[in-house]
Amino acid sequence: MLSTGGLLSELRLSKFPLVGALFWTIKIVATTLGESVSNWVSITPLNLGYTTGTLIFLAVFVVTLTVQMKVRRFHPFVFWSVILTTSIVGTAMSDLMNRTLGLGYARGAAVLTTLLVIVLIGWRISGQTMDVERIATTRGEVLYWTATLISNTLGTSSGDFLSGGLGFGFRDSALVLSAAMLLILGMHYWTSISGTVLFWAAYVLTRPLGAVVENAVEKPVEQGGGGVGTTITSAALLAVLVALVGYQQFTHRQQTRALDTMTPSAAGSAVGSPAGSTTPGTSPTTSA
Repeated sequence: MLSTGGLLSELRLSKFPLVGALFWTIKIVATTLGESVSNWVSITPLNLGYTTGTLIFLAVFVVTLTVQMKVRRFHPFVFWSVILTTSIVGTAMSDLMNRTLGLGYARGAAVLTTLLVIVLIGWRISGQTMDVERIATTRGEVLYWTATLISNTLGTSSGDFLSGGLGFGFRDSALVLSAAMLLILGMHYWTSISGTVLFWAAYVLTRPLGAVVENAVEKPVEQGGGGVGTTITSAALLAVLVALVGYQQFTHRQQTRALDTMTPSAAGSAVGSPAGSTTPGTSPTTSA
């Protein structure tokens, strides 16, 4: 607890990672693995079906999300387990909607896009920060995970629509989406477009990119894939994901942001008082 200018504040670490090259690399690997694991359970080799797969994955998602909501700071394996399970259950739900229920890729993508826009607009007008590194409230965290679940479900629908509905195929779809990601990266460095807008554009695109890349590797050759299969693809991606998250776990104090938040008792005296500050470069002591 710090006291500066009569104002009490609590310094703690964010529950979210810093957004940089490592973040985007893990995000793409996790979403690609999510596609593969969902196919492994729902299609082949287990062939449990989309309905059963969706129910199983929803239960796992609820468990991982509950753990994430209860922790007090960023735990890489906890955080990325939620990202992974949203990707797995999102794939199963998308396939259930589009194939089992007959909604189709185009309509499924349109419905999910509409839902995502509604959530993001609601988030914007709620007053909660959309800067992921600075999310510091339960409400903001719920909005983030809601948007993540919808965007990862949308990713499968849009990836299937691009590769199948529009006839691009897996490899060409991957090239198109990679080019879009590079365009966003260029706009980040060379335009004045809001970083938050560009973040969410890239965040949404990583999911269909992961979906079409996974399909390009895993699907049979006669379907336009590489014929590697879901088991080998899932195992290889899991190994990469564990290695990357393990590195982030080892360096986690450099992978998250310190948040300076006022305690409720100090909120009433905040008006007209100067904000508290800490010495640059110092690291707060945190609890697990």
